[in-house]
Amino acid sequence: MPSSFYVPILLAGMIITGSSNSLWSKWQDMQCVENCSDPNPAHHVLYEQPVWQTLQMFLGEMLCFLPVIYTWLRARQRTAPVFLPSDLEDEPGKVDQTCEELRGWKVLLLWFPAACDLTGTTLMNVGLLYTPVSIYQMTRGALVLFVGTLSVIFLHRRLWLYQWVSLLTVMAGVSLVGYSGSLIKDAVHSTLHLLGSDQSEPEVTKVLVGIFFVLFAQVFTATQFVVEEKIMARYSVAPLVAVGYEGFFGALTIIMCMPILAMPSIASSSPFFDLPRGWYQFVNTPSVLWSGIVVAISISLFNYFGLSVTRHVSATARSLTDTCRTLSIWLVSLALGWEKLLFPISFLQVLGFSFLVYGTFLFNGLVNPPSFLHTPLALEETVGGEAEEGEALLASQHLDDTAALPVDLGQGGYDVLPKDVRVHAQGVSSED
Repeated sequence: MPSSFYVPILLAGMIITGSSNSLWSKWQDMQCVENCSDPNPAHHVLYEQPVWQTLQMFLGEMLCFLPVIYTWLRARQRTAPVFLPSDLEDEPGKVDQTCEELRGWKVLLLWFPAACDLTGTTLMNVGLLYTPVSIYQMTRGALVLFVGTLSVIFLHRRLWLYQWVSLLTVMAGVSLVGYSGSLIKDAVHSTLHLLGSDQSEPEVTKVLVGIFFVLFAQVFTATQFVVEEKIMARYSVAPLVAVGYEGFFGALTIIMCMPILAMPSIASSSPFFDLPRGWYQFVNTPSVLWSGIVVAISISLFNYFGLSVTRHVSATARSLTDTCRTLSIWLVSLALGWEKLLFPISFLQVLGFSFLVYGTFLFNGLVNPPSFLHTPLALEETVGGEAEEGEALLASQHLDDTAALPVDLGQGGYDVLPKDVRVHAQGVSSED
């Protein structure tokens, strides 16, 4: 058990790095990259390159290979057998050691979830261009709704009544946050005024379009989680290695698509996919370049801190810490003047966010369901290659820019329970 001084450092590191991902990405979107000397702010061109932002995210995930390589080199120097670091090794009940190791060509199985990660993250980066960062972060809480639904359809899970009620609660929370976005015109106008921009396009329409992109992205992220759950039910792999592989496959996919996206007919259709122009803007604008480096580093550190919190504290602590991360993003954006406290917008945001948090916590058994929704004490379905109960899949995670793997949530994808473990209705597991 880590010292009492070490645990707060891990929790604080997770909050700081997780918050900085979204905040720095939003700040990057606000940077002027062309016509900056024009006295008319309407002619300024801001950095709007979601594909390049997705690539920097994948590069950050690839940095997770560094501690793996370091451990491998140290093991070679000691002439001892090489074991890749597993962040779950101190929790013997969480990984089925009888699973076949993921190696060789089978590593390519991670390419499909990486493709889902790429699509979902790019769509979320587009949505971030049009929405305040707090609404963007809260809207991502809809992930639990999509993962829960897809787990029933494709993983054949059976959810209790209180879990369906929790999903409806999450839906209500997302609706409230989205409705507050439709009222955000004054707040967004204030932000644009601070940036010296004078745009005539209705801001309500832009914010709602941004919310739609973020919600649509959750379908791909949920698919990513479900596919990872399927893969990890059969194969075992160290979490940091899996994160690094997905970063590698995602970055490789973008690089392979660059010649196609660089074609004039495609590049001219939308500034979002004009990669040559985006590269020029990236390397010739110091604020964009350095913020991209900061985002990549913070993503890798967020994965490390998140896995460490799950390993040394608990998945519950990670869920609660992630909630604090969303709140910190909102508070920082208010402090920076990017958003304003306006009635009833702010009240609806708080109410919707409260619904999101309560629904997610209820789904995962972190809070007791109402008495009229109580279920039998134990669900007598054995968890083997496929679990029969949905609590092991999800945790309170708004999947920020890290597009984190299910293990990073504390529960899910890379957490495959041993065959002699039974899952109980309240999220408590025990061995026979």
